Amino acid sequence: MPKKRDGGGLSKTQQAAKFLGVSVLAGAVLAGLALPAAGALGLTAKGSVEGFDNIPANLKTPQLSQRTRILDANGGEIAKVYSRDRTVVGLKDMSPYIQKAIVAIEDARFYEHGAVDLKGILRAVNKNAQSGGVSQGASTLTQQYVKNVFIEEAGDDPDKVAQATQQTIGRKIKELKYAIQVEKELGKQKILQNYLNITFFGQQAYGIEAAAQRYFSKHAKDLNLEESALLAGLVQSPSRYDPVNDPQEATRRRNTVLQRMADLKDVTQAQADAAAKKPIKLAVSRPKNGCITAGDGAGFFCDYIRKVFLGDRSFGKTRKIRAQRWNEGGMTIHTTLDPQTQKSIQASLSDHVYDDDPVAGAATIVEPGTGKILGMGQSRPYGFGENQTVINLSVDHRMGGGAGYQPGSTFKPVIAAAALEQGTSPEQEYPSPYRMPYPSPVQTCDGEWQGTDSTQNENKEEVGPYGMKEATAKSVNTYFVQLISDMGICPAVKMAQKMGIERADGKPLQQVPSMTLGVQEMSPLTMAAGYAAFANGGEYCSPVAIESITDARGRELKVPQTSCRGAMSKKTADTITTLLKGVVEDGTGREAGLRGRDSAGKTGTSDSRYAAWFVGYTPNAAGAVWVGDPQHKRKMYDITIGGVPHDKVYGADTPGPIWRDAMTGALDGRPAPGLPTVPIDDPAKDKSQGDDGDKGPGKPKPGRHGKKPGGGWHIPGFPDILGGGNGGW
Repeated sequence: MPKKRDGGGLSKTQQAAKFLGVSVLAGAVLAGLALPAAGALGLTAKGSVEGFDNIPANLKTPQLSQRTRILDANGGEIAKVYSRDRTVVGLKDMSPYIQKAIVAIEDARFYEHGAVDLKGILRAVNKNAQSGGVSQGASTLTQQYVKNVFIEEAGDDPDKVAQATQQTIGRKIKELKYAIQVEKELGKQKILQNYLNITFFGQQAYGIEAAAQRYFSKHAKDLNLEESALLAGLVQSPSRYDPVNDPQEATRRRNTVLQRMADLKDVTQAQADAAAKKPIKLAVSRPKNGCITAGDGAGFFCDYIRKVFLGDRSFGKTRKIRAQRWNEGGMTIHTTLDPQTQKSIQASLSDHVYDDDPVAGAATIVEPGTGKILGMGQSRPYGFGENQTVINLSVDHRMGGGAGYQPGSTFKPVIAAAALEQGTSPEQEYPSPYRMPYPSPVQTCDGEWQGTDSTQNENKEEVGPYGMKEATAKSVNTYFVQLISDMGICPAVKMAQKMGIERADGKPLQQVPSMTLGVQEMSPLTMAAGYAAFANGGEYCSPVAIESITDARGRELKVPQTSCRGAMSKKTADTITTLLKGVVEDGTGREAGLRGRDSAGKTGTSDSRYAAWFVGYTPNAAGAVWVGDPQHKRKMYDITIGGVPHDKVYGADTPGPIWRDAMTGALDGRPAPGLPTVPIDDPAKDKSQGDDGDKGPGKPKPGRHGKKPGGGWHIPGFPDILGGGNGGW
């Protein structure tokens, strides 16, 4: 008789037996495979089928997917993240009742048979034949365990799951052969422990510890008799016997398990009867998975941790390896997040920008000298609902952020730092009219820029000339356009690079004079970390978010460290600090000034008011605040933000107060050291005393922005003027 393909020409009884795996032994014989008879019955034989001599390591100690805990700097939990909610525990941490209950209902002869229960197979085949259908299976706990390992390895890949669960003779034989080896090498107790850790109990709970927490809010070691019986009964069909959704069906199943335990003498009949009379009393802990559960707006920082892990080669050579490691979980990740700082950031944002406002706000604070990210938040909550988002507005695009936002005049201190490093005096004067063309040509790193663009200041009321200190305090655009034109663009580009200031989209900085006005999109984290270099004596430290990681086996993993480098001299950094202290003391940033401690910073507003900024620092914290439309569509004119109406938004009137309140709360109760400063002469005061303001290396360069003979100023391509207006963003 010709051999038929699997599933063809089989009787109803054979099909049922095949589906449940109860005829594995017969199938193996039909396939012509020689299983050792003694091993199949009692596993006393040492031999095995060729090709299955060595048990795979994953069956001995499977890499079970577990929950990962993300902790703040004080050890408080930010969130749990997992693809499988599971916590692996040993038998000593499992109630004896659950151990007996699972054996009683799933494999009563577990301690009597080997990997295969031949008696059980014959009983099941006979039972199914009598019923004319599929009423009983015969897989042992060991076989179920092996199958669960295959399913676990498949993860969430539907094709791999289908392969791991396909009902074919070939798969059943493979499962059986591995089960024989597992019994021989692991022993009954280890198999039981592994089984209780791997199996699914419904309600997103994998393993007995997660199940105990989910249904009863207690540890597995504390489960009583009736609780253990209920959980053991779930394994056969977690949805059918779900006590949350169908307590009556769950009660019937629980009582079946209790009676089975009594029949096997695991408990007395009186104990079983007493437990069966008790109503089910649940204490359900709802699943709390992922960054969406983080409090105080820390969901975005939580997601940033995931992005860091997936993107850093410290955790694996390829992204695929890193993703697999993340999904396996079981880690404890200690982060740099300071709970006081985080709470303060989120409170300030919530006070000043409502989640349903037409624009959003984001803020980040880092620690100078270490690069540690102390806090990261935004006005729109982390989530998928109305007025929520999962886009992290504080970071670059590659780390889960958007396209970035024009930082406006908060970029001017970078230009000033570059000029100071080139030998420019902070007393350098420029005429600074209200409106002027960009001088052309201007040197770049690989040639020169030529163009006919022009720029202007914010208002016409103030009149130059200005030195660097007053121009910074008042944020005079035309001053800084002349500064970068004299210096050249390349030093500015190199200074930005040394300060870690880069475009949010990852593209190189465009070498154009308008970069001095902050027209290239950047993120709050980038700007905060860059300004931290001013606070740290000119040394830039790259941002870090992870302090340490312990894996599921208790091993310390290598984590990325901050990288510090000198961006500028300490004299330059202290000079910038002096300039920026003037901004908060007597300039555009007065509303951002802190009481009782030194601070320095800069306001910024982008072209057409799509974005407004304040970036500043103290000796122990540097922070950046942005407010604007993430989609770059809403101009901030005639707008209400946080209940406050604005004709037009400035960096001083919205981001400034957010920064002030966030920093005040973050630094409350902490040391208040002073900021180092340097003396800078006031050119206007000098002129009133008869000095023409030309001071050594700071005097204007002849032929570009020099004084005309006979007085006044000359700017190439612009009419001769005696002075001009100015303003500040």
